[in-house]
Amino acid sequence: MVSHRRRRTILTALGLYLFAAAFIGYFGVNAFTGNHGLRAQADLDQQLAAMQQELSGLKAERMQWERRVSLLRSDGIDPDMLDERARELLGFADPRDLTMVVPAR
Repeated sequence: MVSHRRRRTILTALGLYLFAAAFIGYFGVNAFTGNHGLRAQADLDQQLAAMQQELSGLKAERMQWERRVSLLRSDGIDPDMLDERARELLGFADPRDLTMVVPAR
């Protein structure tokens, strides 16, 4: 009878230790690989760096466009020059314009 109690005590202690180890192991694995774990944080940091790089590129592009638009303001450019440049880029001509065809060389 004494040996039976001792065996039960040992098995109970062993069972509790195994349960505690499994419990700690479960949360340890989730802390590393879970949705909010260390790997997820590294992936988020990598996405953040890529997005910040993209943002800086977009800001530079926006500044370039703002500079180009500022050149088209009415106080900065002659309206006749703007009209001439727009016609050249779009390939349109005013019916009142004199058109000269120059042969290609």
